[in-house]
Amino acid sequence: MKIAVFPGSFDPVTLGHVDIITRGASLFDELIIAVGTNALKTYTFTAAQRVAFLEEAFSELKNVKVTHYTGLTVDYCKTIGAHYILRGLRNPADFQFEESIAQANKKMTGIDTAFLLTAPEYSFISSSIVRDVMKNGGDYSAFVPKGVSL
Repeated sequence: MKIAVFPGSFDPVTLGHVDIITRGASLFDELIIAVGTNALKTYTFTAAQRVAFLEEAFSELKNVKVTHYTGLTVDYCKTIGAHYILRGLRNPADFQFEESIAQANKKMTGIDTAFLLTAPEYSFISSSIVRDVMKNGGDYSAFVPKGVSL
């Protein structure tokens, strides 16, 4: 069984995430959306809210599950038997950042990383842009799935 983990903070989930998750779900038998916690980050939404947004957005995809985890992504992958990490790439800077992490993960654990390019219509969307629009009272509805709100 091909199990992949799509890790992220998803603060909030964006249509770019939706694009990668939807396409990734067709490539793997099971896709686990893993909502992580980074002690160095300040979140707009609680972990429970982020999980709930994702569960609502992907309730129709039966091979997609949403969980919360802490610690290293590769350690989480090992505990659930996942052999792949799925990552989305918006631009060359994303690739440069993700490449070294993927190589380190492979060296440490043998877990492979699969990259999908974000569809062009979503490549400019990031959670940080969405948070900025939200905090300043702008209309962020074109960037997030239904159900995501402050």
